[in-house]
Amino acid sequence: MRPICKSCNQRPSAVNYIKESVTHYRKYCEYCIKRGRKEKPPDPRWKTAGYKKKLVCDRCGFRSRYASQLLVYHVDGDQHNVKGANLRTICLNCIEEVKRMDVPWIKGDLQADH
Repeated sequence: MRPICKSCNQRPSAVNYIKESVTHYRKYCEYCIKRGRKEKPPDPRWKTAGYKKKLVCDRCGFRSRYASQLLVYHVDGDQHNVKGANLRTICLNCIEEVKRMDVPWIKGDLQADH
Protein backbone atom coordinates (compact mmCIF):
# COMPACT_ATOMS: atom_id res chain seq x y z
CA MET A 1 0.00 0.00 0.00
CA ARG A 2 1.41 3.38 -0.98
CA PRO A 3 1.69 5.81 1.98
CA ILE A 4 0.18 9.30 2.02
CA CYS A 5 2.36 12.45 2.05
CA LYS A 6 3.24 13.53 5.62
CA SER A 7 3.08 17.21 4.71
CA CYS A 8 -0.18 17.67 2.81
CA ASN A 9 -1.93 14.42 3.87
CA GLN A 10 -3.62 14.29 0.46
CA ARG A 11 -1.41 12.92 -2.30
CA PRO A 12 0.49 9.61 -2.36
CA SER A 13 4.19 9.68 -1.43
CA ALA A 14 6.77 9.76 -4.19
CA VAL A 15 8.72 6.64 -5.15
CA ASN A 16 12.29 6.76 -3.82
CA TYR A 17 13.73 3.60 -5.36
CA ILE A 18 12.90 -0.01 -6.25
CA LYS A 19 15.26 -2.72 -5.04
CA GLU A 20 14.71 -6.44 -5.51
CA SER A 21 11.14 -5.79 -6.63
CA VAL A 22 10.36 -3.91 -3.38
CA THR A 23 9.28 -0.30 -3.80
CA HIS A 24 10.58 2.19 -1.23
CA TYR A 25 8.73 5.48 -0.83
CA ARG A 26 9.68 8.98 0.34
CA LYS A 27 7.90 10.81 3.18
CA TYR A 28 6.49 13.47 0.85
CA CYS A 29 4.71 13.61 -2.50
CA GLU A 30 6.32 15.10 -5.62
CA TYR A 31 4.32 18.32 -5.24
CA CYS A 32 5.54 18.97 -1.68
CA ILE A 33 9.13 18.00 -2.53
CA LYS A 34 9.24 20.53 -5.39
CA ARG A 35 7.87 23.31 -3.19
CA GLY A 36 10.14 22.50 -0.24
CA ARG A 37 7.33 21.74 2.19
CA LYS A 38 8.15 19.87 5.36
CA GLU A 39 5.87 18.32 7.93
CA LYS A 40 4.98 20.49 10.88
CA PRO A 41 6.71 19.68 14.16
CA PRO A 42 4.40 18.09 16.71
CA ASP A 43 2.80 20.31 19.34
CA PRO A 44 4.52 20.24 22.75
CA ARG A 45 2.96 18.04 25.42
CA TRP A 46 1.89 21.01 27.54
CA LYS A 47 -0.05 22.45 24.60
CA THR A 48 -1.86 19.20 23.86
CA ALA A 49 -2.72 18.95 27.58
CA GLY A 50 -4.55 22.29 27.32
CA TYR A 51 -2.07 24.66 29.03
CA LYS A 52 -1.99 28.13 27.47
CA LYS A 53 1.16 30.22 27.57
CA LYS A 54 0.54 33.55 29.28
CA LEU A 55 1.85 36.95 28.19
CA VAL A 56 3.21 37.71 31.69
CA CYS A 57 6.09 35.95 33.46
CA ASP A 58 4.86 34.02 36.53
CA ARG A 59 8.13 34.70 38.34
CA CYS A 60 9.01 38.37 37.80
CA GLY A 61 5.89 39.85 36.18
CA PHE A 62 7.58 40.80 32.88
CA ARG A 63 5.00 41.61 30.18
CA SER A 64 6.14 40.32 26.82
CA ARG A 65 5.53 41.97 23.51
CA TYR A 66 6.10 38.71 21.62
CA ALA A 67 5.16 35.16 22.60
CA SER A 68 8.71 33.95 21.87
CA GLN A 69 10.00 35.97 24.85
CA LEU A 70 8.29 33.54 27.24
CA LEU A 71 8.69 29.79 27.67
CA VAL A 72 6.73 27.13 29.50
CA TYR A 73 8.78 25.81 32.42
CA HIS A 74 8.27 22.42 34.11
CA VAL A 75 8.76 23.03 37.85
CA ASP A 76 9.76 19.46 38.69
CA GLY A 77 11.92 19.14 35.56
CA ASP A 78 9.86 16.25 34.16
CA GLN A 79 8.80 17.05 30.58
CA HIS A 80 6.13 14.34 30.72
CA ASN A 81 4.39 15.85 33.76
CA VAL A 82 1.94 18.31 32.20
CA LYS A 83 -0.31 18.93 35.19
CA GLY A 84 -1.30 22.57 35.74
CA ALA A 85 0.56 22.82 39.05
CA ASN A 86 3.80 21.76 37.35
CA LEU A 87 3.70 24.27 34.47
CA ARG A 88 4.71 27.93 34.68
CA THR A 89 5.20 30.58 32.01
CA ILE A 90 8.48 32.40 32.61
CA CYS A 91 10.64 34.82 30.65
CA LEU A 92 14.04 34.02 29.16
CA ASN A 93 15.85 36.00 31.87
CA CYS A 94 14.14 34.02 34.63
CA ILE A 95 14.97 30.76 32.83
CA GLU A 96 18.67 31.56 33.22
CA GLU A 97 18.23 32.49 36.89
CA VAL A 98 16.21 29.35 37.64
CA LYS A 99 18.85 27.15 35.97
CA ARG A 100 21.52 28.50 38.33
CA MET A 101 19.45 28.30 41.51
CA ASP A 102 19.49 25.19 43.71
CA VAL A 103 15.77 25.30 44.49
CA PRO A 104 13.94 27.14 41.68
CA TRP A 105 10.49 27.08 43.28
CA ILE A 106 9.40 26.24 46.79
CA LYS A 107 6.22 24.20 47.12
CA GLY A 108 4.48 27.07 48.92
CA ASP A 109 5.08 29.35 45.92
CA LEU A 110 2.84 27.31 43.63
CA GLN A 111 -0.80 28.21 43.27
CA ALA A 112 -3.38 26.50 41.13
CA ASP A 113 -4.34 28.38 37.96
CA HIS A 114 -7.97 29.49 37.86
